[in-house]
Amino acid sequence: MQEGLYTVAEWLFWIGIFIVFYTYLGYGILLYLLVRIKELFRKPMPIALPEPLPEVTLFIAAYNEEEIVADKMKNCYTLAYPADKLKIIWVTDGSNDRTNELLKQYPDVTVLFHPERRGKTAALNRGIQYITTPYVIFTDANTMLNKEAVHEIVRQFSNPKVGCVAGEKRVETNTAQGATAGEGIYWKYESALKALDFRLYSAVGAAGELFAVRTELFEQMPSDTLLDDFILSLRIAQKGYAIAYCKEAYATETASLNMKEEEKRKIRIAAGGLQSVWRLRSLFNIFRYGTLSFQFVSHRVLRWTITPIMLFLLVPLNTLLTCKGGFTYIFLLLLQISFYMMAYAGYMMEQKNVRNKLFFIPYYFSFMNLNVIRGFFYLAGNKGNGAWEKAKRSQQQK
Repeated sequence: MQEGLYTVAEWLFWIGIFIVFYTYLGYGILLYLLVRIKELFRKPMPIALPEPLPEVTLFIAAYNEEEIVADKMKNCYTLAYPADKLKIIWVTDGSNDRTNELLKQYPDVTVLFHPERRGKTAALNRGIQYITTPYVIFTDANTMLNKEAVHEIVRQFSNPKVGCVAGEKRVETNTAQGATAGEGIYWKYESALKALDFRLYSAVGAAGELFAVRTELFEQMPSDTLLDDFILSLRIAQKGYAIAYCKEAYATETASLNMKEEEKRKIRIAAGGLQSVWRLRSLFNIFRYGTLSFQFVSHRVLRWTITPIMLFLLVPLNTLLTCKGGFTYIFLLLLQISFYMMAYAGYMMEQKNVRNKLFFIPYYFSFMNLNVIRGFFYLAGNKGNGAWEKAKRSQQQK
């Protein structure tokens, strides 16, 4: 009986190690190798700006953003795209601060307002009816775009196989923010994976800070959708189009004000990820979606479902297996204990706003995975509600 228990624990332990390794490192290594092999035989398709330039709509969904309206509009006006080709729409549903009043100063801006706040997805569903341009670029009010962003996005659409373009998210940090710099490191790694995903076949989803779609491909989503950007972009990919990843078009925002605010974001994103996995479950059909299914499971599904559970099961399983004896299991348990001690040290340093990458990376990694588990409870308690409480961010650097 005892031997059978050890056998089951041993199988679970090594399967768990494989899943955790594959999710966070193995997939990236495999992806890199697959891209190199593919590009030995097929070079990337050259793309160029179309002539004449098409009309584009910049779509900004905002809720109570009075503090950022002036900065966002200044940023919009610095975009290099011809002004007569760029339409700007703000959807400000539910806002009860001075957002709408401040936007009246910009006569070339279309403001769509409804007094009821039903969440960002509902705002997108409502606002898309007013879009008349062939392409629409979605961006958040608190993110600033680089000057050439619109040009670079339009350039990607010159490939008829591209239905959605995901811009790069960049996170500004400063030394006073301590471990919240983890958000920046995480997004740098994510950006590298997204670029490789696109080079292989398609990026796996887009981030709401900056992404664009062919307007005709927009698909209405349930109003309680938490990750509208992810669901919308992958619905387009399911239609046979690619999601292009364009690092030359980027949106910059500041990191969360502190780890408490970052925790709120991570829990909601994890909840949205779990919701998305269920609503996009048809993507598990690898016989229909092929490479996209492989990328979806490897890059997204594992992170939002089984991997965090397996990660935290490794310690008790390892502890049980040390009773069986053997240097290997003792050594691996010591490694795990050391890792979590470093994570705890990172947590204590973050409380004092001390930044140390050696400790804060294990802390941020543990923090992210713990919040995926918390996301399940968030989703269970917030069914039918697509409105988010905004996480506070540090002041935008001038």
